[in-house]
Amino acid sequence: MTDLAAVAEIVDTAARNANAIEQLSLSGHDLNLDEAYAVQALSIGRRLARGERMVGVKMGFTSRAKMVQMGLNEMIWGRLTDAMRLEDGGVLDMAAYVHPRVEPELAFLLKKPLAGRVTLAEAMSSVEAVAPAIEVIDSRYRNFKFNLPDVVADNSSSSSFVVGEWHSPDVDFSNLGMILSFDGRPVQIGSSAAILGHPARALAGASHLVAEAGLELKRGWIVMAGGATAAEALSPGIAVKHTVQGMGSVGFTVKG
Repeated sequence: MTDLAAVAEIVDTAARNANAIEQLSLSGHDLNLDEAYAVQALSIGRRLARGERMVGVKMGFTSRAKMVQMGLNEMIWGRLTDAMRLEDGGVLDMAAYVHPRVEPELAFLLKKPLAGRVTLAEAMSSVEAVAPAIEVIDSRYRNFKFNLPDVVADNSSSSSFVVGEWHSPDVDFSNLGMILSFDGRPVQIGSSAAILGHPARALAGASHLVAEAGLELKRGWIVMAGGATAAEALSPGIAVKHTVQGMGSVGFTVKG
């Protein structure tokens, strides 16, 4: 029987020390998906024991571009803690990451709990606000290579997130232009419609998947809807900005 707590220590230590490790599936820890989510929970539990607190969840593989980029085809989720949040306009230190990449996203702020299978209308009824956002993903596996259980165990590659100005959820955000730029140069151009056809579907998916783990999305939590485009690798000294049509922009600078 696999010692899931020991595997959780492996991925937690890799994330904490920004060290690349061999894929679990290639190093004697070939997990199924349920075991992978258990490892994720145990790994984040180690962070919570160190004083971090849960502030939300992130969705992964919610666009065709991301599925194609990573060679996977199933939506996944990961946990967000307060220590993972970067300030809008802040500075990211690459020394804290293995090989960070960024994705342009939308974020939801919840005004009430949400759990189980819900309709889009029910999902949106729980939303206080929506904002442009950037997720910093950073697989701790060498060469950014993994299978589905590998990535789930590694908190679905989630590392940091940045949220911009909040807006009323009454705004139609179903098909907004999204531009990810480095030093003012567009590197990814997409639409919020690329997120499952409508970003609210990612929120409904989060409600369902989290409920399968016996949890609920809580009031005050942030839900990251998933990348609208393929991810872009970071490099020292660049200014990263994500601009969403009608919602403004969010960004940070990478330490040189």
